[in-house]
Amino acid sequence: MRYKIVPVTPFEQNCTIFWCETTRQAAVVDPGGDLERIRQALAADQLTLERILVTHGHIDHAGGVAALAAATGVPVEGPHEDDRFWIDGMAQQGKMFGFADGQPFVPTRWLQDGDKVKFGEVELDVLHCPGHTPGHVVFHHPASRLAQVGDVLFQGSIGRTDFPRGDHATLIRSIKERLFPLGDEVEFIPGHGPMSNFGEERRYNPFLSGRFG
Repeated sequence: MRYKIVPVTPFEQNCTIFWCETTRQAAVVDPGGDLERIRQALAADQLTLERILVTHGHIDHAGGVAALAAATGVPVEGPHEDDRFWIDGMAQQGKMFGFADGQPFVPTRWLQDGDKVKFGEVELDVLHCPGHTPGHVVFHHPASRLAQVGDVLFQGSIGRTDFPRGDHATLIRSIKERLFPLGDEVEFIPGHGPMSNFGEERRYNPFLSGRFG
């Protein structure tokens, strides 16, 4: 599996394109906006979009899902159904954060912990990691030692928990009990900012070592 990060929206959200090297079939994770930029990135590597994956229902991650799905006809998978209230309120989120065109959508499949998502010959594991939002999911590809963690974990920081139904203790449990057991060597793509790996964050992230939070 290969990947490309495409920053989108004024929040510089890390929309990620994963693709199968054999079939050139791709999945776009969190198309929050700037859909033309995403289309150009797919075309540059001669990729065929097979599905849209969503980590959680915040507008910078999911604001472009409805439009991209309508334009391409591909299925949408994720997030967990506990984020339905965020997706149903996409228009209100747009007004709150200055996004003009976010639209609600109904995923083809709500995801559960332990589910698999597939494109081409690639299969990703789904982990339900609530805390930032109640329905947040993470996508993990064991063979590549790579995860797309959305807004659960960042280099040197963690996801916010001050939005509706966020919970700090739940977020910390998701990180320590769901993500870190995957292995220190696993690299992760966060929802914003640079990549890191779980070992670095386990050892040095101040929000996880007790220095902050």
